Amino acid sequence: MHRIEITREKRALGYPQASQLVRRAVRKTLEAQGVTEECQVSVLFTDDAGIRDINRVQRNLDAPTDVLSFPMSRQREGSFDPSLCPRDWETGALLLGDMVLSLERCARQGMRYGHGFPRELSYLTVHSVLHLLGYDHLDEGPRKRAMRAREKAVMAKLWPYEQEKGAMP
Repeated sequence: MHRIEITREKRALGYPQASQLVRRAVRKTLEAQGVTEECQVSVLFTDDAGIRDINRVQRNLDAPTDVLSFPMSRQREGSFDPSLCPRDWETGALLLGDMVLSLERCARQGMRYGHGFPRELSYLTVHSVLHLLGYDHLDEGPRKRAMRAREKAVMAKLWPYEQEKGAMP
């Protein structure tokens, strides 16, 4: 069983289904990546101002974003190595890292892209978990293609009807 610890800032109230959507997306992503050991992921729900503050402090970028990922280990994409992860000393769970999600931005993007909040939040969660597992997209080459392919594969499990309609990016 995977532990997903969710903290919700007061300014990120609302969006009652957010916790359930994130838990499901984290589990499906780990399952799709073949991660079978018990893992722990910490999630912070905030708004644009909150994620902007974190982005400024952690990455020296004074701008809001949709999701931030902070892995606890240096994994290699596509080959998860549990021995690289620290463990929670009480539970023994592998500590994968932290993610921060702006629910405010997520809602706007879901409307802008025409697929709604639940699908957008699921996508951003899949994206973030893949970062925690060593995937990245900083280049326009093979690493970005590998990450996009994994996102698409996991999203097909979460939102299978989109595959039928060809609505997936």
